Amino acid sequence: MKISLLKKFKNKTIIVTGHTGFKGSWLCLWLISLGARVIGISDKIISKPSNYDANLIKNKIIDYRFNLKNKKKIKKIISKHKPDFIFHLAAQSLVKKSYIFPTDTFESNAIGTLNLLNSLKELEIKRRCNIILITSDKSYKNLELERGYHENDILGGLDPYSASKGCAELIIKSYFNSYFKKNKYIRLAVARAGNVIGGGDWSDDRIIPDCIRSCVENKKLILRHPNATRPWQHVLEALCGYLLLAQNLSTNKLLNGEAFNFGPNYKNSISVIRLIKKVKKKWPTLKWIIEKSPQQFESKLLKLNSNKAKKNIGWKCVLSTDETIDYVINWYKYFYLDKEKKKDMYHFSENQIKNYILKLRKI
Repeated sequence: MKISLLKKFKNKTIIVTGHTGFKGSWLCLWLISLGARVIGISDKIISKPSNYDANLIKNKIIDYRFNLKNKKKIKKIISKHKPDFIFHLAAQSLVKKSYIFPTDTFESNAIGTLNLLNSLKELEIKRRCNIILITSDKSYKNLELERGYHENDILGGLDPYSASKGCAELIIKSYFNSYFKKNKYIRLAVARAGNVIGGGDWSDDRIIPDCIRSCVENKKLILRHPNATRPWQHVLEALCGYLLLAQNLSTNKLLNGEAFNFGPNYKNSISVIRLIKKVKKKWPTLKWIIEKSPQQFESKLLKLNSNKAKKNIGWKCVLSTDETIDYVINWYKYFYLDKEKKKDMYHFSENQIKNYILKLRKI
């Protein structure tokens, strides 16, 4: 993989929405290491601890805190900083929470996307700006298919989270065709990834953070859907796809308005219970029980076909399931168990990115 192309981000101004979140904070770390000038927009940090705080990212970027409901502030920041790239990751990303707060979920995931696109339309930007809009594998109407979902498969969702992401996709498609398709300054593309895992995630109701909390607090992990099959991948795999898509979008107008899947290899798709057993090998104190009557619907099987990304931008996964789990558990063990007095999570995370890049260069 021609990872050297990522040097295109050096000295570029880049806005990341949702920069305090798990995926957004890792993207900031990578962009900082590439020499980019990063501007973050986020409402608040949803967990304590957080990857954002653990890596002291606030000291390395320009940090704005407000909700994307505030279109006036969005326009002001875009006008002030004149970004070369925008990565839109801000979202309410938990399925279970979406049942409790459906309105907030739709406002964050659909209306937040609408406000960003509407701001770009109203500003009438006269310089190139490349926008990557991150949605989800759950944007697809899940028919429990054995094959991987393609970018042109039908969108939809049974739970509020999935439906909100499907709505965001419809908004993006509408705005692209209505306002941006013939705009010579703005280019946009959609990125869809599956369940990503990695160090620094402390979100509620996510399997890896729940595992780590159980280990640290010496409590039994409660499994809601032990047989649910998920295409697990490390967060850096998906982020690499976003970065490659952004740099290719900036030079290839044929990618404008297109959607791309960034899922793992099918062989990395394993059930929740198999994932848990692999984690236990790395952290033996992990114990669990299976919840007998889960209340909410959750899809049992969802795979992505990423051939389009492989063909058009040269992206592919490089980590096996076991390597992915090694990255994850090593991060948390350093955070919780390493007795080093001057622990430096930023350089530890940076080294994980560097090691990942070394693997990319070998393929």
